Formats: sequence, C-alpha cells, structure tokens
Amino acid sequence: MALPRRGNEIRVQMPYRPLGRTGEMVSLVGLGGYHIGIQKEEQESIRLIRTAVDSGINFMDNSWDYNDGISEIRMGKALQDGYRQKVFLMTKIDGQDKKTAAGQLEECLRRLQTDTIDLLQFHEIIRLEDADRIFARGGALEAVLDARKAGKVRFIGFTGHKSPAVHLKMLQTALEHGFIFDAVQMPLNIMDAHFDSFGKKVIPILQKHDIGILGMKAFGEKHILKSGLVTVEECLHYVMNLPVHVIIVGCDTFPYLEQALAAARSFRPLTDEQRETLLAKTAEAGKNGKLEPFKTTSEFDATSRNPHWLGL
Repeated sequence: MALPRRGNEIRVQMPYRPLGRTGEMVSLVGLGGYHIGIQKEEQESIRLIRTAVDSGINFMDNSWDYNDGISEIRMGKALQDGYRQKVFLMTKIDGQDKKTAAGQLEECLRRLQTDTIDLLQFHEIIRLEDADRIFARGGALEAVLDARKAGKVRFIGFTGHKSPAVHLKMLQTALEHGFIFDAVQMPLNIMDAHFDSFGKKVIPILQKHDIGILGMKAFGEKHILKSGLVTVEECLHYVMNLPVHVIIVGCDTFPYLEQALAAARSFRPLTDEQRETLLAKTAEAGKNGKLEPFKTTSEFDATSRNPHWLGL
C-alpha cells in the first residue's frame, strides 16, 4: 500500500485513510476544485493550493467545467515545482459519448500540466439515463478505458448529487458490464441522514465492493450552517465519522482552509451518544430536503443547463 506523500513535518497531523482497493493513502480532507478558481488573483489560488499540500492535504479535486477551465489551469500551475508528486490528483469530465469524453480528457491533461490523472470521474451523474449513455457502445467509458490503457488515467469513478437511486443505477449498470468503479463521490452531511440518504443507501454497496468513498457538500452549500443548528466542526466531524475515505471541502479563503485542517486534526470517532445527539437536533430540519437543495431543486444541475457538455 502506498504511503502518504509527505512534504514536511506538519503533514503527520493530517489523518490518512486507504482509498478503497486502490492501494493509495489519501488525506481525510480533500481540496475542492471549484473554490480554488474563484479568487480574483491567480497567485492567491496557487498559494492556497500549495498551502493545503504543505499542510497535509494530498487529495486534489477538480473538474473540466469548473469556472470555464480556470480551476484546472490554476491547479496545473500550482502543482509545478515538485508539487504534482505530492498529491493524488482527481478531475472529472461531463462527456457521455466517446468523442466528447476523449476531447475533454485531453483538455484536462493539458490544463493540469500532467501526463496522468490519478482518478478520473464521470461528473454529475444525476439522471437515470446517464448510466445507459456512458456504458453504451460508443459511450464515454470506452474513451476512459482507452486512456487508462495508455497510462493517462489510473483509476475511474463517478460523482452525482441528485439521488441515491441514480448512483445505484450507475453501480448496477457497471456490474452488468463486468466493471467495478474505483471510487464514487456523493453528498454526505448531517441532513443526508434524514432525507433520501446516500449514506444509508449507497455506502453499504460501496463497502461491499471496496470502492473508494468520497464525501462532498458537508455544509449543504452553507444551507446547513445557516440553519444555526450545527457548527462547522460538527458538520465535518459527523461526515468524518462515516466510513468515508475523503471528505472534499471547498476552501476559497485561508480561514476556511484552516477550519477544515483543524477539524481533521481534532477528529476523534464520535460516541454513540454524540452521534445520536447530532441526529436528534437536526431531524426536523432535515426531513424534507430543503437544506440539501442539490437534491430537491435544479439549481445545481449544471449539465442540464448545458447539455452540449454531455455531447448531446
């Protein structure tokens, strides 16, 4: 099993977990790619990424469509000067046919200034038909398998934020084609436990097949924090207590980065009493999904607004 890549002594303070059956050790906190492309100055983004790596974060998240490519371009620049060797680099593509997927993948490699992406994920799997398109003859999986054979991609996964049913369809379709994903990304937060839960419905399937579990949206796009029911630390510690391997956190400022680092360093497994207390005080607010708008509205469905990204 690969050891955590350490750049300096402070890295030992960051917990690491094995990423499913990949043999990779990844930091409990991953750096969200969208949020490192929104700073006014490029150098601030680069400094934020390098500070995260120097502080122990070795899991980098990104996507072909984040900020019109700016997130990947800035991360590519930040990972020069030896930083690329210190991280497990993940990015995502939207294309669901072979040609579109292959084109987007080549753009990702160019922007990120790397020959190999550690984990490439099919992005925003939010419709039941997405699985059928990706696994069809001439579908995106063919392009990604070709890329893996060529050494451009090491591991393959998918992401989505809409419904556990869509994730389960994607996993089942893969199995029917004799394929098992290496990692899967999904919303995991305290409110998820109360409404159409990814944690309850999808995690057990991932554990059964030893698939890497990537959590996101721990704060429900800040709606959970705005409810005033739980703190930043409680939100992060609840997810860290799940059988996740990485929780991806959007950190667009240095104070937000330090909050995420502090939560990872201070994390200890929750007692049953602590967990039940958190669930009890969030049950009423979480039961209708209003604090998880990515599940219940189309506000976050970027590929639905941009079907050409899919190749449709």
